[in-house]
Parts: sequence; C-alpha cells; structure tokens
Amino acid sequence: MSNFRNIKDVENHAKGRMDKVLADMQHDVASVRTGRASINLLEPVQVDAYGSKMPINHVATLHVPEPAMITVQPFDNSQIGAIEKAIRSAGLGLNPSNDGKLIRIPIPALNEERRKELAKKLHGMAEDHRVALRNVRRDANEAVKKLLKDKLISEDDDRRAHDEIQKMTDANIAKLDAAMKAKEKEILEVK
Repeated sequence: MSNFRNIKDVENHAKGRMDKVLADMQHDVASVRTGRASINLLEPVQVDAYGSKMPINHVATLHVPEPAMITVQPFDNSQIGAIEKAIRSAGLGLNPSNDGKLIRIPIPALNEERRKELAKKLHGMAEDHRVALRNVRRDANEAVKKLLKDKLISEDDDRRAHDEIQKMTDANIAKLDAAMKAKEKEILEVK
C-alpha cells in the first residue's frame, strides 16, 4: 500500500477499492442464469475468429427479442459456425441453432436442482467478495495504524478512523448481500 499522509487518503483509497469489489460482484451476479434470457449469459463465450480468441460481442450483435430467447447476428456470416461452436462448448448448457444468417439460442427453464446449484454458486461468489471487502478493511486499518505509529494522527483519530472504516465495510457488505438476495430470489422463483 502506498504511503498515506492522513486518514482521508486512507478512507478514500479504501472506498475506491470497496466500490470496485461491489462492481465486480454485480458483474459476476449478472452472468448467473435465471431462466430469463440476458446477453450477459454469453459473456464467458470466446470465439475462435481470425486466428485468435475473441469475446462473442466482438464478432456479433446480441439481442434478446423475447424473455426466453437470445439471438446472435454475426458481423461476418462466414463466422457463424465458429460462433455456434463457441456457444456450445462454453459449458453454459445452451443449444444454439442457426439459419445461415442468425443464431437463435432458446433459454430453457431451470429445473429445481439447477436452481439450487445456481443459488449455491451465488453464495460462493458473495462470500468471495465479502472476503475481498474484509481484506480492504484490513489494509485500511493497517494504514491507519502506521499513521499512528508515525505520529501523524492522535489515538482518538485512530479510533475514529477504525470505526469509520468498519462502518464503510458493514455498509458495503449489506449492499453486497442485498444484491445477492435479489438475484437468489430471481433464480429460485419459478415462472
């Protein structure tokens, strides 16, 4: 960690890192299937195109024309086979079909077992991100202790800073848990 001159620097740095953890959690949560079509489902798909692996959204336009369907329109129709193969081999349990111009991907409804599996995966993701938030808290607390040791702040400032960092951590964990619970409800909800 860089050398901080005051508590505000430490808190601002910690806040920035915690915001990144929350943004990462939202990104990860968005890629979890809910039985509803979303182009985020295809984010892990890498297509072998033009001699290298590329994200699917770099070789095609993605649309959700209806709640249980994703369509993939290749920029170059000669890549349609490679795109379809990449979707099949991405381990998403999706079964694309193409008509030579457009790939249609029906999103099957989730069965009870798969819903529970996804909820469990979601809990694991949330726990990983909680640990990341706690690591930011630990680093910030160590930076504050160093300021005290270097006699740049008083013991009262040290106590206040630790309390503030804890409040920030608690607030971010609450946001993380709320996002996880909302997604879990979406997954477990049978349509």
